[in-house]
Amino acid sequence: MAVRGKSSSKGAGTDSEAAAPAPPAAASAGRLVEPTSHADDLQIDRLLRPRSLDEFVGQRKHTDNLRVYVEAARRRGEPLDHILLSGPPGLGKTTLAHVLAKEMGVSLFVTSGPAVEHKGVLTGELTRLGRSDILFIDEIHRLNATVEEALYPAIEDFRIDVVTGDGAFAESISLDLKPFTLIGATTRTGLLTKPLQERFGVTLRLDFYPVEDLARIVARSARLLGVPCATEAAEALATRARGTPRVANRLLRRVRDFADVEGDGTITVEIVRHTCERLEVDPAGLDEMDRRLLRVLIEDYDGGPVGVETIAAALAEPRDTVEDVYEPYLLQQGFLGRTPRGRIATRRAREHLGYPPVGAEPARQGRLF
Repeated sequence: MAVRGKSSSKGAGTDSEAAAPAPPAAASAGRLVEPTSHADDLQIDRLLRPRSLDEFVGQRKHTDNLRVYVEAARRRGEPLDHILLSGPPGLGKTTLAHVLAKEMGVSLFVTSGPAVEHKGVLTGELTRLGRSDILFIDEIHRLNATVEEALYPAIEDFRIDVVTGDGAFAESISLDLKPFTLIGATTRTGLLTKPLQERFGVTLRLDFYPVEDLARIVARSARLLGVPCATEAAEALATRARGTPRVANRLLRRVRDFADVEGDGTITVEIVRHTCERLEVDPAGLDEMDRRLLRVLIEDYDGGPVGVETIAAALAEPRDTVEDVYEPYLLQQGFLGRTPRGRIATRRAREHLGYPPVGAEPARQGRLF
């Protein structure tokens, strides 16, 4: 399987991570929950990435179905149906695209919605695809309307119309494309237009991983990195990984550093706890920014409701970062609630941070970190 990078008017990359845009400047640098990988992480990310559906841990109902789709496509000699992958960052959307290309024995071409700036870029991406190759578009919800409309006939009829010349000399030429598979990934399904969503034959929503699956991922990653890791330590790390494999692997690398420098090189429960205390990651997986968000709600706005724009301004973070990176896990774990009037801090959030319940005496019970 050949893997190709994105193309754009400024040149081509070399891997899937190259397709992801840099995080907003306002985002907190170095956080474990950042949605994108940095250059120094990419080599290790490639090492830890599963290469087949058998190696892919978690999302069992989806991987079982994908095995059927892959085998059916192989037997018919056809490309996979178009697939839409959705869910919060770090759950394995890009990894699944790589795995499916490997399973099908075809080339994977990777780009992102913002990189496909105009129809010419899209045409260049589509015309270089071979039969049954896979085009992976990350952040597909960020395609502009003109590019999205040009994509429709390519998805349905494997052709694209190209206009040459200007004014009275303009001429439309229809180019035939080789049958291919489009895999789109999005963290914001609600921003996808209905016509685009309906053109995907398979839609998969990736969920946060349970602790037992994350512990298996941590144990596998530790073996690949050549780091001894006790079973109990893998489980302790998994409970702090926010249900996200990317966070688990990033945290594992930091734990490995402390194990090498302040231990004997073996990852133990004590080393995991010590590392998390140094990184200010609490037993529920919340870091300082998560706790700061909840404190803004509780201390400044009496628990809410508060609009997301106000929260983003208080945190000095872009709204997209608040909605895509911080909120999903807080919502899933019951620390945050959404109402028609805005976000609210739940009773569990108050208890976790040591605040008294609503209506109780204002005396503080102490707080984490």
